Amino acid sequence: MEIVDLRSDTVTKPTAAMRQAMFEAEVGDDGYGEDPTVQELEKLAAQMTGKEAGLFVTSGTQGNQLAVMVHAGKCSEVICEATAHMFGSETGGMAALTGAQPYPVIAPDGKLTPELIEPAIRKKKMNVPSTSLIAVENTHNSAGGVYYTPPELAAIKEVATQYALPVHMDGARIFNAAVAQNIPVADLARYADSMQMCLSKGLCAPVGSVLVGSADFIRQARRYRRLLGGGMRQVGIIAAAGIVALKTMVSRLSEDHAHARLLGEAVAATKLNTDLAKVQTNIVMADVSPLGMQAAQFVEILREHNIRASEYGKYKVRMVTHHDVSADQIQYAIKVLKKIAG
Repeated sequence: MEIVDLRSDTVTKPTAAMRQAMFEAEVGDDGYGEDPTVQELEKLAAQMTGKEAGLFVTSGTQGNQLAVMVHAGKCSEVICEATAHMFGSETGGMAALTGAQPYPVIAPDGKLTPELIEPAIRKKKMNVPSTSLIAVENTHNSAGGVYYTPPELAAIKEVATQYALPVHMDGARIFNAAVAQNIPVADLARYADSMQMCLSKGLCAPVGSVLVGSADFIRQARRYRRLLGGGMRQVGIIAAAGIVALKTMVSRLSEDHAHARLLGEAVAATKLNTDLAKVQTNIVMADVSPLGMQAAQFVEILREHNIRASEYGKYKVRMVTHHDVSADQIQYAIKVLKKIAG
């Protein structure tokens, strides 16, 4: 039987249209700024998000860390949520690459608010780090794919402006947030000075993210990208898939959201604990402790039924819907979950 892979939307494979575009891609030396396909991708991403410029990068992590390198510096501090990807899943990049340190703030549903941010902003003193950046994650992975709304982001941006601080958005799944709210992605990106967005998750491109922001910000980020070994050459072969992703794969994310809802409702009907209010996009979190087992055990039982899921801590299991999981596979997963935990 075929595998139902719910570990992550990163397991998606490029579509036939992407493979064809990659085969036919016009290329040049991007290190010299001469790859026309990369230029097209960067321009498209900037236009879609309402920013001046874009930069094709190898991954979301690279995009996030480049943003910190531009916005922050040694002896400074980046306010972020305590379970943010930038803080806990990027190998300590802030401190290692920039000399800035994170200021993690615990927030309900992983979402920062002005009331949580303002007390974390340092007063200017000789013996304390200076606050240099506010970072938000939209959607928030560890919180189960919940999203920020435009009013919530506007309130954060207002506080940031009051204290003359930039805002960076980790928009790895920003298109999920936009589609779930039925709004253009620019309506979310407008409240961030910079944002990175992944092409290789729900949008199915094989590699890469795009970092967007002002022309000056991107100019600085491009220089730091070279420092990190990201000065790629005939990379239009990969960028071509990203163009197809942005043009054709955004609206269909609603299918993944519908599948996640079905999966979440099925989980809620078993002995497992889940919060349906947090199943807003394509991620379902399930607490397996009511079964008297740990996440590793539950994941192994699923594996025996040809279903793949991810451990997320000692008792939580994460399941992510995406393009490569069909409606029939979702129904099979639901059947197995009911059998195991019903």
